[in-house]
Amino acid sequence: MLQNNLSSQRRSSVGVQVGSVQIGGGAPVVVQSMTNTDTVNETATVEQVAQLARAGSELVRITVNSMEAAQAVSGIRARLDDMGCHVPLVGDFHFNGHKLLTSYPDCAKALAKFRINPGNVGKGKKRDEQFAILIEMACKYDKAIRIGVNWGSLDPEMLARIMDQNANSADPQDASYVMREALITSALESAEKAEEIGLNRNKIVLSCKVSGVQDLIGVYRDLAARCDYALHLGLTEAGMGSKGIVASTAALSVLLQEGVGDTIRISLTPEPGGSRSREVIVAQEILQTMGLRAFVPLVAACPGCGRTTSTYFQELAESIQAYVRDEMVVWREQYVGVENMSLAVMGCVVNGPGESKHANIGISLPGSGENPVAPVYVDGEKMVTLKGDNIAAEFRQIVDQYVSEKYQRKVS
Repeated sequence: MLQNNLSSQRRSSVGVQVGSVQIGGGAPVVVQSMTNTDTVNETATVEQVAQLARAGSELVRITVNSMEAAQAVSGIRARLDDMGCHVPLVGDFHFNGHKLLTSYPDCAKALAKFRINPGNVGKGKKRDEQFAILIEMACKYDKAIRIGVNWGSLDPEMLARIMDQNANSADPQDASYVMREALITSALESAEKAEEIGLNRNKIVLSCKVSGVQDLIGVYRDLAARCDYALHLGLTEAGMGSKGIVASTAALSVLLQEGVGDTIRISLTPEPGGSRSREVIVAQEILQTMGLRAFVPLVAACPGCGRTTSTYFQELAESIQAYVRDEMVVWREQYVGVENMSLAVMGCVVNGPGESKHANIGISLPGSGENPVAPVYVDGEKMVTLKGDNIAAEFRQIVDQYVSEKYQRKVS
């Protein structure tokens, strides 16, 4: 019921084609991410783009900030294609994008979308001219653009104008209103200029990013009420670890529930040595737990209590979740619908059998003082009881067998 309610609410009716991926226009909410490699280092960038794509990023943004980076883009695209990785690339341009796109046409051709920030495309009289060049390049090469407004880099002249208008009004609003209005005005006026220059609205995605949860919700509610452009969601700096995950989930879930947003990115600060792919997994899990999309079988597991003094069920739940995520790289190419499979790994007899019966495949491990056996349920029926030291491997075999028997093979 939730999925039907969500899908019937507002999302942009304007579809924006970005390579092989559609944003808005009735398409599912798209997951994207961004590399943190130096784009000049083609090998490192190719490896990270491929890693993000394997994790499920449907668009990957790369930094294009110098002549050397612009020169590297076409080589990166070619090497990815040679690997069979055809994920669309988005070029992230600030300050000098107009020069780079005009000077390096191979860069422009290799990218599927340009991301530009109206707050730093130029200063004074050069702003409109340099913005126009960026839009003309998008028109020339038939590329989509994202007009991405950030509250940390608003056009100071435009911000001053909004502040003056507010101060001179009969009912002046507070500072948060001025900030929201400046973000939205920048995005909408820039989109209007882009259309006047010749870019079709089905080539335009808008974003208005801030770092605060309530600010983000307020900005996007207002923006969605005032336009039908495709919208990209995300906190501009979510933070590290659980803070970043919680903040992103809190903000984006509210907006997605209201039907706002056509593509999302979770801007996590990577922990030292951590994988960049984590932001992709978090984005997928937000969409999947809300019933908007399915990417990979999710594992239900109990939190543990005094009945579960062993950590075995935790270790099994973690290994099974990792296993199905790794196997999905192959399964999604071979089978239809396997991403909707549900699994349960439970730690004792209280909820174990019942929860296991609700999943496609569930295992109820013994708690403290319980018999050292683990019944496995398949589609609600007890299939087998596992025991001994090989439970994890045997459970994986049951999962593999279920996938091969229950899901239709794709026609090659």
